[in-house]
Amino acid sequence: MSSTTGTRGESVTPANPAFDTVADTADVTALLERGRALSAPVLRAAVDRLAPPMDTVAAYHFGWIDAEGHPSDGDGGKAVRPALALLSAEAAGAPAEAGVPGAVAVELVHNFSLLHDDLMDGDEQRRHRDTVWKVHGPAQAILVGDALFALANEVLLELGTVEAGRAARRLTTATRKLIDGQAQDISYEHRERVTVAECLEMEGNKTGALLACAVSIGAVLGGADNRTADTLEAYGHHLGLAFQAVDDLLGIWGDPESTGKQTWSDLRQRKKSLPVVAALAAGGEASEHLGELLAADAKSTEFDSFSEKEFAARAALIEEAGGREWTAQEARRQHAVAIEALHAVDMPHRVREQLTALADFVVVRKR
Repeated sequence: MSSTTGTRGESVTPANPAFDTVADTADVTALLERGRALSAPVLRAAVDRLAPPMDTVAAYHFGWIDAEGHPSDGDGGKAVRPALALLSAEAAGAPAEAGVPGAVAVELVHNFSLLHDDLMDGDEQRRHRDTVWKVHGPAQAILVGDALFALANEVLLELGTVEAGRAARRLTTATRKLIDGQAQDISYEHRERVTVAECLEMEGNKTGALLACAVSIGAVLGGADNRTADTLEAYGHHLGLAFQAVDDLLGIWGDPESTGKQTWSDLRQRKKSLPVVAALAAGGEASEHLGELLAADAKSTEFDSFSEKEFAARAALIEEAGGREWTAQEARRQHAVAIEALHAVDMPHRVREQLTALADFVVVRKR
């Protein structure tokens, strides 16, 4: 894989460290825009049900207004999950519109998790703007997050169909796994060692579960049987692991201008992400030195005042120990397993190609 030197001195590929193929950007952009266009009106209508000031706080989080309440064209995120939900319906032979309630429900749960995640991690920036807890306070971040989760179930159950009940069961199971993953992630920050298997389990819960739900919920609403939905979930689960592996790379080596987060953001939060865990498991001089530093970091009362140089030194040790390359390879492996799962589902050729394009996009993104 060819590489160049980035502005922060790191080795980078033209897209990102995980993949050396460029997805069909135009096709993927169209899929993402379709997901936004079909789900946005229903999403806004759901948020409008919230009592003040939660409706305004939620609107700020979604980027519809600025901190002063003026209309805004803020970045509302990549919209991968809505796009997957619509394709999921089409994979089952239903129109894309059948997946809209599922797309909105999954997006509401995803944003519930972001609101709480930002507060728990102390993140002050998301999508290049101050996070909700920073602008409106921790209490509003918690309340609005809870409200979005409740809305997600409302959006599905008010359909009143058998398929809606099946979809809601999948969503609540995925949400419980997501919360399990978040709890694991936090607990790992205070441990000196986490195994690769534990890290993958955590990331499968935290990220894989909701992506898996997104790519099955539309099919369920479209009348698919459980076997079809389960197979699509397998694609989504492995896609989620690839997605999180790339996120882990960007969490250490990502360009802040693209990610909207601080430099070395995951290192600042003491995250036991895949590059860190793989580096610690690798053995060798760099791995041992890294382990000694991280053990000392866990006990340090001055960690928050570390310099850029100190974080850069830890990132260099992770790379030297092989954590960066292992994670890039794991992203590629999970991507391949996800694509393989699609072969077990009888679906229109066009939909299969679009699901493949979205999977490619997940591992070539820079934010």
